[in-house]
Amino acid sequence: MAIVSKARPARRREEPGPALTLPDGLAQLSFAVQSAIGRVAALHDLSLVQLRLLGILRDREPAMLAVATVLNLDKSSVTGLVDRAERRGLVRRATPPEDLRTVRVALTPRGRQLAQKLTKQVARELSRLVAGLSERDRRTLLALASQIVVDDARRRFPEIPWRS
Repeated sequence: MAIVSKARPARRREEPGPALTLPDGLAQLSFAVQSAIGRVAALHDLSLVQLRLLGILRDREPAMLAVATVLNLDKSSVTGLVDRAERRGLVRRATPPEDLRTVRVALTPRGRQLAQKLTKQVARELSRLVAGLSERDRRTLLALASQIVVDDARRRFPEIPWRS
């Protein structure tokens, strides 16, 4: 009489699907990242763009035009975005005394608290995307992603004096 084991076989890591091209791989990665960030935004009844606004304002008080440039939106769209965030008590507008033509955007204490919470939640959500990578692969991914982001910023904002 044969003894049948009820133990489950060791779970094999599934083989990845067909290799992606570089454009497909980057696009798919972007979709996965945006989806993860979007889930966090939805938990707080924010749009993805509203979450990005709060992220930008974490460590600076940019002029409205700078916000439009970074978010790649026209000025009227940024005005509406800031209006909605202002109504929720998350941001405030300020006019610096040295330049009364400029309107800057800053987080309120409530907005800063939410931005800090969002930062932690996004980090937790994104860590799930890389959970299957070794520590070495994570460091490599970070180095490559950092280089891509810096190169893109240098192309998009040539007027900024970048350090080499």
